[in-house]
Amino acid sequence: MSLSAPPLLLFDIDGTLMRKAGPHHRQVLVDAVKHVTGLATATEQIPVQGMLDRDILAWMLRDAGASATFIKRVMPGVVQHAQALYTECCPDLRQKVCPGVRPLLRRITLRGLKAGLVTGNLSAIGWKKVESAGLKSHFSFGAFAEQGKDRATLAARAIAQARRNKWITRHSVIVLFGDHENDILAAKANGIRSVAVATGLSQPAALSRLQPDFLLPDLRNCPLEEILS
Repeated sequence: MSLSAPPLLLFDIDGTLMRKAGPHHRQVLVDAVKHVTGLATATEQIPVQGMLDRDILAWMLRDAGASATFIKRVMPGVVQHAQALYTECCPDLRQKVCPGVRPLLRRITLRGLKAGLVTGNLSAIGWKKVESAGLKSHFSFGAFAEQGKDRATLAARAIAQARRNKWITRHSVIVLFGDHENDILAAKANGIRSVAVATGLSQPAALSRLQPDFLLPDLRNCPLEEILS
């Protein structure tokens, strides 16, 4: 690892940095749709893991009978209201941090390495979660659900921001940590390294089939030097 080519470390949130964060996130999506549109919706029938919040909201609205034109029109207001609601009701998430996350982030921060978020959460929701978990100081930027059409696009956006700010060079090692198949696919789509952790709902066998560069049971004893070499 060359000092002239500093690495970039990107992290998913749910299932990777923390898990079982409670029903608050799902509930604010339901409440935001109701507030903006008057429609009653639910998330129980939606496989939300690995999805972007905007896609979850669109699915909820379609299930409630909304047209594509209606969804496009109301989405900005729903997104804004959901984020405002979550910042008010987010619980204390310090006990929800996944094993090994705190020591790994401390190692990264002490070495002066740049770390960012790539998550399906809306931006205010994502930042509030890492703040409530006591992890926010380790992250200086991120790419969130309202900023791209899929996770691969979000990863590309984060990488582009790092390049614009000259945090990395074209020789830098870039790594995406995630717990879902979509995280691995996003890394592959961008030609960067993938570290899959089996701390979410995806089974190790399902993650392994996509051949991540590293597959770990959790982030305890994370082989950071090997990952970055």
